[in-house]
Amino acid sequence: MAENTKTTEQIYAEIDRVYRINAEKVLNAFTKNRVAASHFAGTNGYGYDDTGRDVADKVFADVLGKEKAIVRYAFANGTHALSTALFGILRPNDTVLFYGEPYDTLKNVIWGKSGSLTDWGVKAIIADALLNIPPQTRVIYIQRSRGYLLRDSMSVSEINLVINVVREIYPTVITLVDNCYGEFCEETEPDADLIVGSLIKNLGAGIAQTGGYIAGRADLVEQCADRLYTVGTGFEIGCTLNSTREILSGLFRAPSAVASARKSAAYAAEVFKNMGYDTYFTNDITLIIKLGSADKLKQFCHTIQANSPVDSHLTPEPWAMPGYDCDVIMAAGGFVSGASIELSADAPLREPYCVYLQGGIDFEMARIAIDRTAAAIGHK
Repeated sequence: MAENTKTTEQIYAEIDRVYRINAEKVLNAFTKNRVAASHFAGTNGYGYDDTGRDVADKVFADVLGKEKAIVRYAFANGTHALSTALFGILRPNDTVLFYGEPYDTLKNVIWGKSGSLTDWGVKAIIADALLNIPPQTRVIYIQRSRGYLLRDSMSVSEINLVINVVREIYPTVITLVDNCYGEFCEETEPDADLIVGSLIKNLGAGIAQTGGYIAGRADLVEQCADRLYTVGTGFEIGCTLNSTREILSGLFRAPSAVASARKSAAYAAEVFKNMGYDTYFTNDITLIIKLGSADKLKQFCHTIQANSPVDSHLTPEPWAMPGYDCDVIMAAGGFVSGASIELSADAPLREPYCVYLQGGIDFEMARIAIDRTAAAIGHK
């Protein structure tokens, strides 16, 4: 793990600098694409001629620096968007190389018994290097965040270094980045052929109630749209009902929300470090705190939940969350269920008992919850 030698004040200043850059980028995309009140009127039925949907796609593409994007409430979560992308661009007998361990919830998509990539005839391998990759490799998949692994999240520069190597040595191979938890944490997004993320994380700002996006090369995004809907009609159908206002409003507020979440993580890192705990905070909105015991881990999540705006009276308990190989405890008292951009804490019930703190769309509110949680946990 990289050791951060910056002071908290220096980290705050850097967060504010990146915030301003991304805020200008978002505002420019809205004005360039002439977002209008009329675009908020949702469609029903087939969703033909949905100008709001089309404008939202263009705004997201511009903000993310890509040729094309598809952003929809039809994506149930980030894993669904990633699954759609993988099935959209891979074909039987192709190989996908995962550059590092894939996120827990994606493993069923890859190796599950029925309907998975491998069941469909795709070979999936995990590698920590790009030497001698199989000749049938069509996609190299890079995960920006850590998942529940105790490692640094990847920076955009690190991701782009991998992508540049791939393009130089394997020019026909597609690069795909799981961008969840990382959007707007740096000045730019990864220069991959496809980037994929969730709207109940960074880019939804706690406003989007569900959804996800896929952005990148136009031909690849069109394949993904066909996979989400039907071949040949991917961008022509799919009613929005009343989702476009929330999607665009969430994106507009996302630079501010991400900056607040980053500051919340930096503040918590300083608090718990001073209490003797190992903390890890790098290139996304997530802070890892190594608590060292199941009891402290549970108490941490209980206290975060007790200081949340929604369901504060409930006590989270470990449970067999779908897609994970062990019980997981999650404090998530937000306005959108599972919205990681709102202050939340979750962890697998396994050694070394690390809790993953993320989000905080209001920095001062998050500080209150963090201070009370620190008091409840006590020094190491």
